[in-house]
Amino acid sequence: MSDAGDFDDYLKTLGRLTSHVDPTASTPEAERITTATGSLGELLDTDVAGLAAWARDHPADVPVLGLAVGLSQEKLKNVLRDRFGTTGWHGVARTQPVDLVTWLDTEFDLVRMLRTQLERTYTFADILVARAGSRVTATRAGASGRRIEDEIESIAQDLGLDYTTRSRFTGRNGRTAPADLIIGDPDTADIVVAAKGFDSTGSKLTDAVREIEEMAEVRLPRQLVLAVIDGIGWKSRQSDLRRIHQLWADRQIDGMYTLVSLDRFREDVREFATLRRLI
Repeated sequence: MSDAGDFDDYLKTLGRLTSHVDPTASTPEAERITTATGSLGELLDTDVAGLAAWARDHPADVPVLGLAVGLSQEKLKNVLRDRFGTTGWHGVARTQPVDLVTWLDTEFDLVRMLRTQLERTYTFADILVARAGSRVTATRAGASGRRIEDEIESIAQDLGLDYTTRSRFTGRNGRTAPADLIIGDPDTADIVVAAKGFDSTGSKLTDAVREIEEMAEVRLPRQLVLAVIDGIGWKSRQSDLRRIHQLWADRQIDGMYTLVSLDRFREDVREFATLRRLI
């Protein structure tokens, strides 16, 4: 394994994981919302009875009602679970449409808010304000976190290694820690890898640091611990990134890579796997 290099040099290798998305370009999600709002606009009466009939006939479009009162899909799922004991709006809309719409109206003022928004004329400023908080065009956001995982899994496959993804491995004193790639049996893991890619910033980056620190803490001397980290989100959380880099400098983990250094990652994994007769 190579020694930890300069932190600033590592920082320079971080790159964007997701490409820019044209906010004016259509997406499948945007098309679905457009179609759903079109059918809402055709309702003769946007009252509880009319909206209940609409929800029954368009169960897949219930999230549009949520958006009308400021509920994202995730928030809609949470409140549905609390009220109806399920996150599946399809089933609730088909079997309890009146109860669903009545509840949305009572709790979130659905009828009034929907009528107000359907009748309003929107300005360019309104579009930008909505876009600032909208995730309609951000369909690739979730893919950024999986890109690194996919890359390191592909390397494990190419090397012919037995592996497990997104699980926990057993280390010192029977303690376990999370890992995004585990080479070998998780109970007797040989190589464990953290894959942490973020183009945006937030608490998930700090959580990622804690996971890697946990990996370092429970590792056995015979276990190789590696981290593949990328994404421009880390540039806004350099203190968190430094904590991981320090683990590498202190030899608590054995390697730290970005996507541009995956060739070195592949070689380090291949070398260790050969020594352990895994390949």
